[in-house]
Amino acid sequence: MKVIDDIAGIRSYVSAIKARGETIGLVPTMGYLHDGHLNLMRMARKLSDHVVISIFVNPTQFGPNEDLDRYPRDFERDMMLASSVGVECIFHPRPEEIYPDGYATYISVEGLSNVLCGVSRPTHFRGVATVVAKLFNIVEPDIAVFGEKDYQQLVIIKRMVDDLNMKVKVVSHPIVREKDGLAMSSRNRYLSAQERKRATVLNRALKRAEQMFRQGERDVYRIKNILTDMIMQEHGCNIDYIEVVDANSLSRLQTIERRAVVALAVKIGKARLIDNIILDPT
Repeated sequence: MKVIDDIAGIRSYVSAIKARGETIGLVPTMGYLHDGHLNLMRMARKLSDHVVISIFVNPTQFGPNEDLDRYPRDFERDMMLASSVGVECIFHPRPEEIYPDGYATYISVEGLSNVLCGVSRPTHFRGVATVVAKLFNIVEPDIAVFGEKDYQQLVIIKRMVDDLNMKVKVVSHPIVREKDGLAMSSRNRYLSAQERKRATVLNRALKRAEQMFRQGERDVYRIKNILTDMIMQEHGCNIDYIEVVDANSLSRLQTIERRAVVALAVKIGKARLIDNIILDPT
C-alpha cells in the first residue's frame, strides 16, 4: 500500500491507473478509522478497480473552540486497518499542501448548509464542501463513498457535484452501528463508560420515532416531543437539535407526507454526537 503526501505524487499515481483504463474509488476520511469507515472502503472495493482513501484532519471545517487540536489521530493504526480491507493508496497531505499561503477560495452550498448542524456550526459545511471538491479535483475518482450518518454532509456533497457538473458518482452507505445501537464515530472515544451507556438513548429515540411512524403517526410536533422527553430523561444529555426534514431539501416538515429524515445532534460530556433515521411513507 502506498502512502502519498503531496498533490503531484497522487496525481501521478492516479494518471497511471487511468492510463490502464481502470477506475478509482475514493473514501475521504479524517482518520482514526473504525469499522464504519472500513465498510465504506469495502463498498468502494466492490465498485471500483482501485481504492484510494484520504486521511486529512481538515482545519477549515472546525469552528472556534471546536476539537481540531484534540481530534483523535493514529496514523499507524489507520494504515493497518486500511490495508486489511484492500486499500491500495492513502493520500495523507499536510494542511499547507491543501491550503497554501494566500489560499482564498471556498465553496458554499446555499440553503443546505445553514440548517441542522449548520445552525451551531455556521462555517462547518463550507470547509467540508471545499476540501471534498479539492479531493475530487486532485484524485479524480470515478466514485466516492460517504456514510449516511453524516446525512446533511451527504446531501450537500451530492448537490455540489450536481451543481458543478463534477464527473464523480457519489455513493452512500447505511449507518454502521455498535452492537448497542450507537452510531460508529471517531468522537465516541471522548465518552466515559457512563456517558457511553447514556449515548445509546440516541438510537433508542430514533427507533421510537420509527415505531410511531409505522403506527401511523405523521405529526412532526408529536414525534419531536416524544424524542425530546426520552433524551432529556438521560442525565448529561444536552440537545443541540431534533428535527424532521425533507430527505432531499432538508427543509423542516410539519407532517410527514414524503421521504423524511429524523436528525438529531446531542452533546454528551465532551462529545457532540449526531444520528438520524429515514422515514419513507411510500
